[in-house]
Amino acid sequence: MYTISNRLKTFSIILIVLGVLGVAYGFMTSHKSLDEVKTMLEEEHSAHGAGHGDASESHSVTSVEFKESAHDVEEAHNALDTIHEAGEEVAIHTDTLSATNEEHASTDAHTTLTEEHATTDHGNVEHVEADHDEHAKHVQHQLANRPWAALYVAAFFFMMIALGALAFYAIQFAAQAGWSPLLFRVMEGVTAYLLPGALIVLAIAVASGTIGHYNLFIWMDPDVVAHDKLIQGKSGWLNITGFVIRGLIFIGGWYLYRHFARKFSIAQDNAEEGDNRNFKKSFRIAAGFLVFFIYTESMMSWDWIMSVDPHWFSTLFGWYVFAGMAVCAVTVIAMTTMYLKGKGLLPQVNDSHIHDLAKFMFGFSIFWTYLWFSQFMLIWYSNIPEEVTYFITRINDYKLPFFGMLVLNFIFPLLILMNSDYKRINWFVIMAGIIILFGHYIDIFNMIMPATVGDRWFIGIPEIGSILLFGGLFLLVVFTALTKAPLVAKRNPFIHESEHFHY
Repeated sequence: MYTISNRLKTFSIILIVLGVLGVAYGFMTSHKSLDEVKTMLEEEHSAHGAGHGDASESHSVTSVEFKESAHDVEEAHNALDTIHEAGEEVAIHTDTLSATNEEHASTDAHTTLTEEHATTDHGNVEHVEADHDEHAKHVQHQLANRPWAALYVAAFFFMMIALGALAFYAIQFAAQAGWSPLLFRVMEGVTAYLLPGALIVLAIAVASGTIGHYNLFIWMDPDVVAHDKLIQGKSGWLNITGFVIRGLIFIGGWYLYRHFARKFSIAQDNAEEGDNRNFKKSFRIAAGFLVFFIYTESMMSWDWIMSVDPHWFSTLFGWYVFAGMAVCAVTVIAMTTMYLKGKGLLPQVNDSHIHDLAKFMFGFSIFWTYLWFSQFMLIWYSNIPEEVTYFITRINDYKLPFFGMLVLNFIFPLLILMNSDYKRINWFVIMAGIIILFGHYIDIFNMIMPATVGDRWFIGIPEIGSILLFGGLFLLVVFTALTKAPLVAKRNPFIHESEHFHY
């Protein structure tokens, strides 16, 4: 039996406390007044102008428009004065009454034109000020969205690791795999986080549209829906009631499978020699669960991720999210297994098991890249405006995380894990795993942030605090679950094949 060490437990609690402090700081500093936002925008504009060496750009939009309008008025005045002087010269050669009338007419025209320019100038200034206020309010809302989005990204990231591990666990039973039974209890420990993690994700999503100010999903805002016919057409699906009901169905189905799979796994340990009834039950429910999973995972990805951009959709999106969660899940299973083996536990686990886990890490990384490229290439090639806007936003405003994610999730795993011998070296696999996990966190970051914070993104205290919070909770739940049962499923009918597995 594994016993969680006091050091690991304390470390997890410290991460949670630091995370709570970071998240609280993010929420406290995100609410800025409109005047503060205007000041911030003016400072940014001034810095931008100074960086380009153009003094005129250091002024605010309002002052630029006002000065241009004032310059136009001055030029009009000069033109009218010229006309006025010309009129006086002509009046010298005509009778006095005619000259006087022309002078009065010119003066009246000058006055009327001056009044018109003054009115136009005043209207331009009001229009520019209104646009400036509207932009400032938009930025104010984006800044308020940031801690919500940071919290949601981290919560979903750790939840999807547990969900991916559950699917991978079910695949092993459905395929009656002989290499993996030694790792079943590790998989069961990782899946223990699924219930609390999924409920937290759903709670954050709903809270953002109730106690929050529609900080994540704009379709939760009735004012937006009232003026958006496209969202109105999807309102039969995108509504809070349906969102919550579907979420609870997803979570309930996932939890029920995890509960009974764990129950049958432990019951099989206590069964008599040759009694495989509980294993057969595990096989049957695994096959049924995988059918349920493939539907609910796709719908979950539409609801919890894709609907932050309700105007955009992709038929590949469910598979794309699955590929990310699968590679992260296998990575965490491999890292947890190596940690336990380093503590003198799981002695039957050998280099071949680590090699196979690393092969899955490599394979799912290539699968993820294939789906990423397929989605990107087809949308880019077709060049349909309502589709390409998704990638244009990310390329323009998220260039570093967007292309950096591709390097982290494809180039590095390809170079590090392609060699078969490297897959047997623990520290090599750990290094690749850290890169993969960070890369797929950035992937989720790229999915959520552009629709919620726009170009106001940054990886700072709210983001790091959220990672620490849910990372600490994940460690605490997973390693506590590992203490609840022996680390080896000793009565599994394939356990001896797993113990003698060599590649």
